[in-house]
Amino acid sequence: MAKPDYLHFFIDPNRCIGCQACLQACTECDTHRGESMIHLEYVNRSESVQTVPVVCMHCDQPTCAEVCPADAIKRTGDGVVQSARKPRCIACGNCVVACPFGVPELYEDRQIMMKCDMCYDRTSVGKKPMCATVCPSQALFFGTREQIDQLRPLSTPVNTFQFGQQTITTQVHVMVPRKLTTAALHLDVTSAMDERPRSRAVSLKVVSVPDSAPAESDPFAEVEV
Repeated sequence: MAKPDYLHFFIDPNRCIGCQACLQACTECDTHRGESMIHLEYVNRSESVQTVPVVCMHCDQPTCAEVCPADAIKRTGDGVVQSARKPRCIACGNCVVACPFGVPELYEDRQIMMKCDMCYDRTSVGKKPMCATVCPSQALFFGTREQIDQLRPLSTPVNTFQFGQQTITTQVHVMVPRKLTTAALHLDVTSAMDERPRSRAVSLKVVSVPDSAPAESDPFAEVEV
C-alpha cells in the first residue's frame, strides 16, 4: 500500500512546547520498537527554552540515498524515504554527514542507520504517524492541505528549502508566517541561521494593594518587574 497523496505531514515549530510526547510515542512504532527516531532540539538554549521537533523531511532527491555506496536507502513511490536496509547497510556514516537536516542516526552496536520513516506501517493505510497522534499543541500534524489552511490561517506550508546554492524540496511541510512567503517561495536556511530574534517587551498589569494592608498579604511584594 502507499500513503494517500492527499495526506501530508506538517511541522509548526512555533507551537512546540517541548513536552517530548512525540519522542515517547515514536518508541512505540512497530518498525523500530523502543527507539525514538525524532530529535527534539533547542533553538538557542542559552537564551530561550524554544524547542523544535526534527523528523525526516523525506526529500524528493534524498542526499542520504545519493551518497550511500551500498544503495541501502530506498525512497518509496509515494515519496517516503526509508531507513537503511539491514542486509546492505555497511554503517559508513555517509548519510549522517550528508543530510542537511541532521536526521539519520548511525547505531554502531547494530551497524545500521535508522531514521524516521513517517510511520510507514500506519501512513500507508491512511493512519496518522504516532508522533502526530499525541502532540497536544499540534506542532506535528498529519492531514489534508484544507485542514491545515483552516487551522493555521496566518501561516502557510513551505516545502522548499535553500542551503547555499542547493535547493531541496521535501514531502514534509514547515509552517511559516504567511507574510514571509510573499517575498520568497522558499526558506533560506543558511541565511536564517544568522538572524537575531526580534526583541519583545512583556507588559504586566500590576494590582495595587492598599497601604493599610500588611506586606505579607502581597505575594508579589518582593518581585521586580
